[in-house]
Order: sequence, then structure tokens, then C-alpha cells
Amino acid sequence: MKKPLILLVLSASLLMSHFSANAAETNAPAAAPVAAAAPATPALKDPSIEQRIADLEAYVNNGARSSTTDTNITSKVTGSGPGHNGFQMICAALVLFMTLPGLALFYGGLVRKKNVLSVLAQCLGIAGLVTILWWLVGYSLSFHAGSGTSGSTILGTLDWKFLDGVDSSPNTDYGAWVSHNVYCMYQLMFAIITPALIIGAIAERMKFSAILIFVTLWMFVVYFPLAHMVWGVDGLMNGVWNAKASIHAIDFAGGTVVHMSSGWSALILCIILGKRMGFGKEPMAPHSMVLCMIGAAMLWVGWYGFNAGSAVAADGIAANAFTTTTVATAVASFVWAMAEYVTKGKPSVLGFSSGVVAGLVVVTPACGFIDITGSVIIGIFAGLVPFFFVTKVKGWIGYDDALDTFGVHAVGGTMGALLTGFLATAKVNPNLSTNLSKYLENHTLWIEQLKAICLTLTIAVIGTIIIAYIIKFTIGLRPTEDVESAGLDLTEHGEEGYNG
Repeated sequence: MKKPLILLVLSASLLMSHFSANAAETNAPAAAPVAAAAPATPALKDPSIEQRIADLEAYVNNGARSSTTDTNITSKVTGSGPGHNGFQMICAALVLFMTLPGLALFYGGLVRKKNVLSVLAQCLGIAGLVTILWWLVGYSLSFHAGSGTSGSTILGTLDWKFLDGVDSSPNTDYGAWVSHNVYCMYQLMFAIITPALIIGAIAERMKFSAILIFVTLWMFVVYFPLAHMVWGVDGLMNGVWNAKASIHAIDFAGGTVVHMSSGWSALILCIILGKRMGFGKEPMAPHSMVLCMIGAAMLWVGWYGFNAGSAVAADGIAANAFTTTTVATAVASFVWAMAEYVTKGKPSVLGFSSGVVAGLVVVTPACGFIDITGSVIIGIFAGLVPFFFVTKVKGWIGYDDALDTFGVHAVGGTMGALLTGFLATAKVNPNLSTNLSKYLENHTLWIEQLKAICLTLTIAVIGTIIIAYIIKFTIGLRPTEDVESAGLDLTEHGEEGYNG
């Protein structure tokens, strides 16, 4: 009986409050007179037939619409362009496909079967974690203009925190016809795969909790600053679009931002972490070359979104990047396997697969700036130099880079960034002439690339050392010997990859 009575009293109170509020509004004194309105802004003019046709031509050619250059007129072609936007969404999905399931299967096949699920869980965990960081402040720090007055900055402001203001209208700093939110999601996929690459070096021996904390800190210390410096509209190393850049370097799709940063960080982390139990004393062969090859093939397919999509339009530059990516990757895969044939007597599926990834890595910074002959040159280097580091240097030095992240991504990314400085040509990408003509004419672009390489390496190495030791002396990096011996699948995730 008490409960109905209480509810009745509460309902009556709410009703009385409602009527009191209405009465107060009715009896309230009249508002003060509104100040005289400011003169109305002159209405924008409709575009002429010529201007409307020019907008359509701009859409086809991925150029600026009339209202961008003449602010007194409107444009009848508003918003994003359906073709370019659709292309960019497909490319974003392809880049995610590189991580899930491509990288997960490639790495998963290379570890022992007691650790296969740990690799899959790490890829999934990183995808979720980085997405949250990207929404929180990551995208804003990476791509919003910085607050510096020099026009050459390291980080963006927080104006796009929680993706506030990132809507379906194009942000012409990054794409004339692609929705801002689509571009944001496209770049998110890069942010996801970059730290996921690091787990290849520390596979089978790092705690899941330590990985999540490491990735969180690493994104703020290494990835967000590098992404802004290289690709941000006023970035310190954005040589293509920022005339005030301190370093006039170029990176079409992530040689420095993605592969150098992850690869060099992976080397430092695996050294600090230490070798796997039994490393060098017991066999640690891949448990499934079938999964490895499937993952490598998925990476190749997904990489078209990575490289061609970095044109941010379905245009001729994207077509060139698509072509050079194909040629360089095929050449590298063949050359790596033939190097095995010569030195070991047998070309392996692992060799073909490693060559695929090496070719993709090395061509990434160059793909939108080089011609087809340049891609063949890159393919040959990609097939031989990482092969040498993986098969010889790794053994000489003795570090336990479990899945060769350093040998392929750090070495390949660094070499690709440098080769881009020698092979880039404005004949395939006229944008190089915007701010880099003198470097191309004087053949000094490679010096700017070398500066970018040094800065990227410094940030990745120092940042990783600091973060790794903070974690090591707080929660610890490694599981216990019993946990590592039993395998991370059961002990950390409570599951097995294969039953029976």
C-alpha cells in the first residue's frame, strides 16, 4: 500500500512543478528589446553554367570546386563526391582487412600452436584500443592543424577531440571530394595496423596487459606525433603540401610513419624483453605455413587500399600507386625465393611470403611517386636486403625478433624511404612540383629523406626505451616461466587454437 501512495505523491509533485513552471513563464516580465540586428550578409550568387561545368570537371579530375576559389558563389556540387568517397571507403575496409584477418593469420601461422590465439587476441585487442584512442584525441592530435606560429608543427590541437566536427563534409586540407569522417576512418586503419606489427618481434613472450599499456603509451609518444609531422597539413616533415616544413621529405603511404616506427620499436622492445625460453636450443618452427601464406596473400590484397588509397581519390595517382605496388611486390617475392634457391637449394613458401611483405613495405613510401621501372628496382632491393638481414644479420647479432618485424619492416621501411628520394619523379605525380621542385632539380631530395629517417628512428627508439622500462619496473613485461612454457593461449586467454 505504501508504494502506490509514494508513487502517487511523486506524480502529483511532478505535475505541480510543471504547472508552476508554465505559470512562471506566463507571468514573467517581457524580455528587453532586442538590439538592432547587424546588417545581413549578402546572399551568395548562384554559379554560372561555366562554373557548374567547371565543378563537374573538378570532380572528375579531383580538383577544387569553384566555390573554393570564389567565395561569393555557391556550388551545385556540394558535399563529397560519390565515386571518390566510395573508393575511399573500400580502401579503408581493405586496410582493416590487412590486420583482421591478414596480419593475424600471417603472424598466427608463424608462431607455435600453443600461442596462435594469443596473436589473434593481440590483433583484436589493439584494434579496439586504438579505435578508442583515435576517437578520444588521436585523430585530432594527428591531423588537426597545430597551434604553432611557424607553420611547422609536431602535434595538432584538440579541437577534434571525440571527433567533434568530423562529419560527412570534405575537409579540403586532405581531400576535395572525400568525406572528413571517411578520411578519419581510413587513417584509423593505419593507426591500428602500426602497433600490431610490433607484436611480431615479441610474439610468444609478452603479457597481454603489458602489450595494451605499451600500445597506449606508444601511440601518444611515437605514432600520433609522427603521423602529424609527416601527413598533417602543417606537419614538420610534410614536404609535399607544407611549404614551411622544416624537413621537406615525402612519404606516400607510411614508410616512416608505419614501418620504420613499428620496426625499430620492435627491435628495441624485443631486446629489452629478452629471448624466448629455449631460443636457439629447441625448434620453434611455424606451426602452420598454410595460415602464413593465406595471411600474406590477404596482406597483398589489402595493401592496395593502403597504397592506392593514400591518393585519397580514384585518380591517376592512385592508379600509378596500384601499378607500382603490384610490380614491386611480385618482383620482391620472386627475388627472395630465388635467393633462397641459390643459398639453400630450395625456395620455400615462407620465402615467397616474406618477399611479398618485404616488397609491400619497401614500395609503400614510394608507390605514388615512382614509375614502373622504379618499382622494379625497389622490388629487387626489397627481395635481397631484408633477406640478408633476416637470414644472416639476425643470427650474427643474436636478437630474438620472433617473426622478423625488424628485418622486414624496419630495414625495409628505412630503405624504402631512402630509395624514394632517388626515384621520385614529378612525371607521375605533379604534386611534387608544388613545394619540392628545387630538390628534384638538384637531386637532393634523398638528403631530406635521410633527415626524416634520422628523426623517425630517434623518436621510435627513445620513445620505446622509456615506455618499455616504465612497464618493466611497474607491472612487468613478461609472464612467468610456467605460463610461457605452457603457452599464452590457455594461460592468458583460457582457450586453445586446436582441440583434439
